[in-house]
Amino acid sequence: MFSGNYNYTRDGSNQALNRLAAYLIDEGAEVRVYSPTTDTPAFEPAGDLVSAPSIAIPGRGEYRLALGLTRALRADLAQFKPTAVHLSAPDLLGAQAGKWARRQGLPLVASLHTRFETYLSYYGLDWLRPSAERYLDAFYRRCDRVLAPNAPIADLLRQQGLSGEGMGERVAVWGRGVDRERFSPARRDSAWRQAMGIADNEIVVAFLGRLVMEKGLDVLSETMTCLRGQPIRPLIIGDGPARAFVEERLPEAIFTGHLDGEALGRAVSSADILFNPSLTEAFGNATLEGMAAGLAVLCPRAPSTSALIADGQDGVLAPRPDAEAYAAGIQALINEPMRRLRLGRAARASSARYDWSAICASVLDVYRDLGAAPALRTRSAA
Repeated sequence: MFSGNYNYTRDGSNQALNRLAAYLIDEGAEVRVYSPTTDTPAFEPAGDLVSAPSIAIPGRGEYRLALGLTRALRADLAQFKPTAVHLSAPDLLGAQAGKWARRQGLPLVASLHTRFETYLSYYGLDWLRPSAERYLDAFYRRCDRVLAPNAPIADLLRQQGLSGEGMGERVAVWGRGVDRERFSPARRDSAWRQAMGIADNEIVVAFLGRLVMEKGLDVLSETMTCLRGQPIRPLIIGDGPARAFVEERLPEAIFTGHLDGEALGRAVSSADILFNPSLTEAFGNATLEGMAAGLAVLCPRAPSTSALIADGQDGVLAPRPDAEAYAAGIQALINEPMRRLRLGRAARASSARYDWSAICASVLDVYRDLGAAPALRTRSAA
């Protein structure tokens, strides 16, 4: 498996990859992961992690860019003798690993974790988007299977030509699961709310995610500004290089910083509304976690959110991705507490569909379909 960030920072993508690796190991596989690393990893990795030479990305020093498949990594691969190669990032390391796999005649699988091409708009680089899309198209066309995070993105990939006559079905869905014990209405904590300075009459509108501009922090700030004067308290759960941007615009907000484990579950579950304005999500882990916590969720209409939310049934999809539409949606949820409660209960019920074991088993099925997993033992055979 090749990753751009397997465990040096924590995000939804590497949480999914580690879940998959742990599942495969439990099923009898040997998993070797090649990724940039740091001296201060965010968590212990699943599988054998081999450090890939890398440099810090200019302007985004918390992330690292692998320098490619070096001679030492090629030697390590040759000794390991993989039966399949899984790419999780379309970076230089992934591209060179894909070419290596093709030369070895190995099944090659890629999983799509984020819509990298959409990031460019947040940094004034729209002019690069056509080139980025061409590169991504070539990257994924090289693979035997491309794992999309949901059906709408799978359909989009198919429309782009990743399936067709003589090629077989090259696109499959690998969704994501959620920990429904960590994120649960049972974790709601009134004492925690009071300790955070939240008044009894305040509606807590939570944002959950890394504080980077591509998460829609500009429209988040504009939306909350539009709602000033209402009995709400913004709750910003997460950290990142754009924290100062949000703090300057929303001085009334509560900033928890990075949270994990029980503390994370308690914070999310103690909110009332989850607002996720990001248009760059491939799946929407934060949205699903808010749903599991029983919150009324408000998101833009996008492939990721439309796959998770039935508008008006277990969440709300704004008609437009702008501050005015978002503010109107939140205002309606403030004004209708029974509707907010009904949406949260339905969201909690919908989250039960996202079971990690079943979801990871679907990836193992893809490996088997490609003839890449004959050595794996199943639990029933173990």
